[in-house]
Amino acid sequence: MALAEDYDPEEPVIEAIRGGDRYAFGELLRRHGHWVRGVVFGVLGDADRVDDVAQQVWTSVWERASGLRDVRRWRPWLYRLARNAAVDAGRETTRRRAQAHELAASAVEKSIGSPESGLVSSELHREVLGAIEALPALYREPFVLRHLKGWSYKEIAEVMDMPVDSVETRLVRARRFLRDSLKNTMG
Repeated sequence: MALAEDYDPEEPVIEAIRGGDRYAFGELLRRHGHWVRGVVFGVLGDADRVDDVAQQVWTSVWERASGLRDVRRWRPWLYRLARNAAVDAGRETTRRRAQAHELAASAVEKSIGSPESGLVSSELHREVLGAIEALPALYREPFVLRHLKGWSYKEIAEVMDMPVDSVETRLVRARRFLRDSLKNTMG
C-alpha cells in the first residue's frame, strides 16, 4: 500500500494520457512544459533551439505514453525523453554552436567599454548566458535544473539517476567553472 507522501497527483493524468486523453495531455504540457524546456536548454545549451526540441519531446510523449510501464516513474521517463531529444539535436549542431559562441564572444568583447552601446546589463546577461552555455553538459544540466528551474537536489538526483552527492559535486564544479569563466571575461 502506497503512503500518502508517495502519492503523485500527476499519476491519474499520466494514466489518462496513456488512454489517449488529449485534454490530460494538454494539462501535462501546461504544468510541465516549462521544466521540459529547462531540461532541453540544460542539455542543448542553445536557447534558439529549445522550442523546436521541446515540441519534439511532447510529440514523443504523446506517441510513447502507452509504453510507459510504471506511471510512478513518469517524471524520470519524461526527463529522459527530453534529455535524449536534446542530445540528438546537439549532435547536429555541435560545430555550429561552437562557431556561433566564438562569434558572440568576440562581438561582446568588442562592445565592452563602448560608451555608445549603453547596454551594460544586456551585455552582462549575454555573458552569463554564454558562460552557462559553455558549461560541459555534465555540469550544465544540474545547474539549469537547480538554479534556473528551482529543483531540489533530490529531484535532480532522481531524474538524472545518480546519488545526491554526485549532484552536489557537479553543482559545485559548475559554479566554480562559471565563476572562473566570468572572472576571465569580465576582469
